[in-house]
Amino acid sequence: MENAGSLSFMLLCSAMVLLMTPGLAFFYGGLGERKNVGSNMMNSIFAMGIGILMWGLVGYSLSFGGDGLFIGSLKHFAFLGINTESMTGDIPTYAFAMFQMMFALITPAIITGSISGRMKFKALLPFVALWSLIVYYPMAHMVWGQGGLLGTGWLDSIDFAGGNVVHIASGVSGLVLCLLLGKRKGYGEKEHAAYNIPYVVLGTGLLWFGWFGFNAGSALAADGLALHAAVATAISSGTAMVSWMAMDAIFEGKATLVGACTGAVAGLVGITPGAGFVPIWAAFIIGLGVSPVCFFAIKLIKDKLKIDDTLDAFGCHGVGGIFGGLMTGIFASPAVNEFSGVIYGNWGLLGRQAIAIIISIVVAVAGTLICAGIVRIFTKLRVEDEHEEAGLDLSLHGENAHSFSMPALEEANQ
Repeated sequence: MENAGSLSFMLLCSAMVLLMTPGLAFFYGGLGERKNVGSNMMNSIFAMGIGILMWGLVGYSLSFGGDGLFIGSLKHFAFLGINTESMTGDIPTYAFAMFQMMFALITPAIITGSISGRMKFKALLPFVALWSLIVYYPMAHMVWGQGGLLGTGWLDSIDFAGGNVVHIASGVSGLVLCLLLGKRKGYGEKEHAAYNIPYVVLGTGLLWFGWFGFNAGSALAADGLALHAAVATAISSGTAMVSWMAMDAIFEGKATLVGACTGAVAGLVGITPGAGFVPIWAAFIIGLGVSPVCFFAIKLIKDKLKIDDTLDAFGCHGVGGIFGGLMTGIFASPAVNEFSGVIYGNWGLLGRQAIAIIISIVVAVAGTLICAGIVRIFTKLRVEDEHEEAGLDLSLHGENAHSFSMPALEEANQ
């Protein structure tokens, strides 16, 4: 019998997680170049449409419709066999399927931060569809599905709300894809500053708001575990923001608004795997540690390795997800959930977390290479040089994100 309170809670959490993808659109739109604002936002928005379509047809079934080690089945194609009476825990299975749908929307959208300003839209669209089939649905099943390889089927690792499934999978895939595409024209020779910092703040706010649904909703009930996950989420994100501001001040000479926003997102990523497993005091440590880890990872990637991870999808989501997964193996507490980490005498969980992370990375790398290889049969991945120079808003989508030109605005203000 369904619990009306939990059903209401899950409906609210689903709507909150849905809002995260438009939030990501603002976040990426503001971080990118002016000539690519609309393109960067489109890369998140279109993922909502194709993600809902595919999840309803095959995504839910392949992720949760069966008990294979690697993938589910098609027994729930187009939600066949699911109705308002079928139950997952104390909520209707429809509610669980819709909540998980929202994860399937934002995950491929995160990838697009790595390839901003240089990938053809007609290549990106089929890539996202293929990536969902080849990487995301198998990852969701292996971690959360019945009998999945990384969960109950073999390894028995833990991932409360998507450290492996969402952040490592998308961050690593973004890194591979940006390496395949190569650097933007003029990378390292001219500054690519954030176009609209207020957009970044708005996007951060929407992401932060939605993340409470993302993590607390993963308890799948309106109960104490959901409350614990929400509190841990707040503590980690706030602590990480302060930590990033300190890193900015120490190493860059001043705290920045973009840095503060990036730190908050890093803290949200870092707590995601363990929000329902680690004690609250550990959330302070995770938030404090994830910012310097991501801060220096971004420095290494961009300054030393000269890899053009444009909007730091790997540096923030990939690295933050890896850090969070390992910290979960250290701090998981039986007082919060049933698992014990290193702090409570169980080194085995940390080993299982590390193996799960390695497998997730392998799946993401191999899957991205396969998807890109298939798309390349039909079209080039990268835009033409003249299109990149002019900006992707006009060249790929035929529209300006803003109705005014910057020279015209400057002349009007004189």
